[in-house]
Amino acid sequence: MTTAPPARAAAPSAPARSALPLGGLLTLAATAFTAVLTELLPAGLLPRMSGGLGVSEGRIGFLVTLYAAASFLSAIPLTALLRGLPRRTVLTGALAGLALADAVTALSFSYPLTCAARLLAGAMGGTLWAMLAGYGARMVPAERRGRAIAIVLSGITVALSLGVPLGTALAGAVGWRTGFAALAALAALLVLCALRYVPGFPGEPSAGRTPLRRIAALPGIRAVLSVTLLLLLGHQAVYTFLVAFAEDAGFGRGGLVLFVFGGSTVAGIWLAGALADRRPRATLLGALGLIAVVMAALGALGRVPAVLLVAVALWGAAFGGAPTLIQTALVDVSGPEHADVATSLQATVYNVGIAAGSLTGGVVLESAGAGALPWASLPLVIGAVLVVWTARTRGFPVRRGVR
Repeated sequence: MTTAPPARAAAPSAPARSALPLGGLLTLAATAFTAVLTELLPAGLLPRMSGGLGVSEGRIGFLVTLYAAASFLSAIPLTALLRGLPRRTVLTGALAGLALADAVTALSFSYPLTCAARLLAGAMGGTLWAMLAGYGARMVPAERRGRAIAIVLSGITVALSLGVPLGTALAGAVGWRTGFAALAALAALLVLCALRYVPGFPGEPSAGRTPLRRIAALPGIRAVLSVTLLLLLGHQAVYTFLVAFAEDAGFGRGGLVLFVFGGSTVAGIWLAGALADRRPRATLLGALGLIAVVMAALGALGRVPAVLLVAVALWGAAFGGAPTLIQTALVDVSGPEHADVATSLQATVYNVGIAAGSLTGGVVLESAGAGALPWASLPLVIGAVLVVWTARTRGFPVRRGVR
């Protein structure tokens, strides 16, 4: 890059190696948790929200789609528009917008108004996804980025494995409106936590701002984005229909399979946090290679209950750690000063991978049956392994270079 990182001169000094800024990192993790729960909670409350808003369950399910679409479409343009603003201002503003959207959802008796609130929530979520990992990386020395990013992204894992089922159960017990009101209160509380624990960083001055297209063209960015896309395509093609695969294999307890996967992701993200700063390339290759082995095992022996459960547990652990490792690589190649823009590109690719992977899995399921799903996923995961292996100088270097 031709300009010096604008944040370095004004940013607070990095914490000593012995002390991670846990207050700030946990605030960011809780922000990720709140955004995921806001996105997915309607899916578990279809009958209750349907009655409350007077529409079909299918139209309630569309509220999840609206959030995802707004997040997908807003991540890049909003990140580019807000690059010049102080980072903590953007963070607290997005949290306040999320709190407002959840509060409106809790109070609304109008389906169109609820849809508008979901669009606002999705836009705020897209803004947050683009900045959380990069923000956490800027709060620590370069050699501790991986652990910081793992802590921030743990909010996603906790939300998926515990938050969504517990939130659905709680909202079912006390009412779905109370559930969204609680999310609004949590987002508002996180505004205060951000002001107290998260350090402020300046935005990028317009005079020295690197154009988005140049950030996208930085060496290594395309390799990281390619791995993101291939992994999500392969993962989502099977995960979306994991219950159907288990039932086709004669294992009727689909909920247990999902629980095993979700619980294993917690172990995966812990391992990634421990290894991301020391051996990120080898750890990512191991995780992707393990997912490939799992897909082959599910395809060949998935009808054996013990193989199915062990394979799903290993898959969960490997996939749980992969986002931290990929995100760390992205921050390394873009630099923390450009991480927001680079992550907005990745968030877009991530959502494309989820949508296209689910579509691919559906086509395979309808045309060849559930047993073919792992075999359809396997070449995509192998493709991700090959990209990491070949990007040994740019993207996933043998010797990690950080800026």
